[in-house]
Amino acid sequence: MTTMAMTIADSKTMLRRNLVHAKRYPAMTVSLLIMPIVMLLMFNYIFGGALKGATGGQKYIEYLTPGMMLIIPAYMVAGIAVSVCSDMTKGIVNRFRTMHISHSSMLTGTVLGSLLQGLAGIGVLTVVALALGFRSHDAGVLEWLAAFGLLGLTIFALSWVGAGFGVIAQNPESASNMPTPIIMLPFLGSGLVPTDTMPAGVKQFAEYQPFTPITETLRGLLMGTEIGHNGILAVGWCVLLGGVGYFWSTSAFRRKTS
Repeated sequence: MTTMAMTIADSKTMLRRNLVHAKRYPAMTVSLLIMPIVMLLMFNYIFGGALKGATGGQKYIEYLTPGMMLIIPAYMVAGIAVSVCSDMTKGIVNRFRTMHISHSSMLTGTVLGSLLQGLAGIGVLTVVALALGFRSHDAGVLEWLAAFGLLGLTIFALSWVGAGFGVIAQNPESASNMPTPIIMLPFLGSGLVPTDTMPAGVKQFAEYQPFTPITETLRGLLMGTEIGHNGILAVGWCVLLGGVGYFWSTSAFRRKTS
């Protein structure tokens, strides 16, 4: 068996391990499903009336939903950091070192498991948003597929960043705190209100951080607004974050397990 084939086979095994863990310990999965739904309800029904004027008369649930979809990828960074750190500190990695497997497959399997859970969570959130009145009038099947493809790419990229946090953290508690700035980024972009309504300094930060072009690309695909250069920026940010996260996490993993 070639090295590539062995890595793929080992990653599939680690993916199954990750899914079994999610089944046996469903707290994180349940939290992943409930928390974004609670926030969607809160922003729509508590702040929606006040914020509707900022969206140019558009129904706030229609403006809000694409931004809320990105809460899940950001929130998952902490979950995967804790999961990887738990493996690193509980001795299972030392056991894997004695086995004839691709060591990086542990990270790959965890990232792929996170991708599947994240897409499932976004699917549930979308159903709830539709029940609340979200309508994607201008989007066909291709636009929906492109939107979920971009969401999947975002989850995949941020999961590798979360894996890096998990590898370098000393304990699960610190691993859960390290990604806090990333978790806050969707709230400091165009997910809740247009950046034009923000003060000058905040507006500049919001326009140049990764989640704003991703949000605007999703909004363009689902709501028919202009995407412009945001599509290229969104994919570029995902590739950059995913690449940095991959090389950072795998190199730190090798140093810790060598």
